[in-house]
Amino acid sequence: MKTLDLNTKKIAVNILTVAGLLLLLFLILSFTNESTEENSEPAATSQAMPVEVANPVFDKITEWDEYTGRFEASDRVDVRARVSGFLDRVDFTDGQYVKKGEVLFTLDDRPFKIALSQATAEYSQAQASLKTAQDNYNRVESLRESGALSIEEYDRRKQALAFAQASVALSQSHVDKAKLDLQFTRVTAPISGLVSRHMVNEGNLIDGGTSNATLLTTIVATSPIYFYFTGSESDYLRYVRLARNGERGSMRSEALPVSIKLQDETEFLHDAKMDFVDNEIDNSTGTIESRAILDNKDQLLEPGMFGKARLMGSAEHEALMISDDVIGTNQSLRFVYVLGENNTVEVKNVTLGPLHSNGLRIVREGLAKEDKLIVNNIQKIRPGMVISPVETSFTGSSSEK
Repeated sequence: MKTLDLNTKKIAVNILTVAGLLLLLFLILSFTNESTEENSEPAATSQAMPVEVANPVFDKITEWDEYTGRFEASDRVDVRARVSGFLDRVDFTDGQYVKKGEVLFTLDDRPFKIALSQATAEYSQAQASLKTAQDNYNRVESLRESGALSIEEYDRRKQALAFAQASVALSQSHVDKAKLDLQFTRVTAPISGLVSRHMVNEGNLIDGGTSNATLLTTIVATSPIYFYFTGSESDYLRYVRLARNGERGSMRSEALPVSIKLQDETEFLHDAKMDFVDNEIDNSTGTIESRAILDNKDQLLEPGMFGKARLMGSAEHEALMISDDVIGTNQSLRFVYVLGENNTVEVKNVTLGPLHSNGLRIVREGLAKEDKLIVNNIQKIRPGMVISPVETSFTGSSSEK
């Protein structure tokens, strides 16, 4: 009897042990299933990446063409003396603004004063000779009619009078030249503008009055100032056809507005007007030169500076525009990512135009105004990928590739 009781107790203990193990296993499995169900939904939702999408900007615009060019002085003069001599004095400060007629250099004028005195004396002698010849002629003129004077004597005195008159005129020209040479010893500014440094120091002998005359300094007029730039033959033809269709003013006959931007500027801040188009296409480059003129009252602009000009390149028309940040490149192709069916990513190839404003680029072909472009996380998405779109716009949006 005791043996049977011991076995029964062992069996009961084993059953309880197995039951406890089964209960523990059931609890573990239940906890595992609940954790899996709780985490399954975030795992599924994490596959749909949130991205911003925006419609292209659709608006009426006027396209602008941009050209790089260089500023040049509206007037420039190489200052040279008109007579030769020793430089006596420099009458300006290097780099100052000078007015037309202001004395810049003074030559030693003593030799020229002597030459003027000599020419004046010769003129006085010629006048005295003229008076003598005139008196001699007056005496014989009354005798000619009476026949008391030979024809030869009359002609001789008449010729002497003509010679004396010519001598006076010649002497007068010598006086005028001597006065002019004396005046030229004061080298004046032929135009108003900024003067360069003096090229010759005082005391040097300079040549003047010839093509090889000594260069003394230069003067440039910078108010107004010119801006020269060149455009292609195709651009020129496009502008001419726009003008003939009444969609744009003529470059040759109208002062078309031009805006200019300097190298350190981000906007076209300087207003100018077109005032010249060359008369032929350059054979070597296939371009034509144009010029804009603008005020430079504050003397900010200097000849030789580079800039960029912008002028109207089309009539007003409707256009789609997108940010450059959303445009991708595949060799020679340009593409954008758009939102497709079921929130999937699609690719569209686009044909682009020039930049218009605010960083927006004109799209010629490939997009419709209803398309929704993906504007951020562009490096993380691929065609066919499911995304979670968030509506935004190009204006004021900061896109990240």
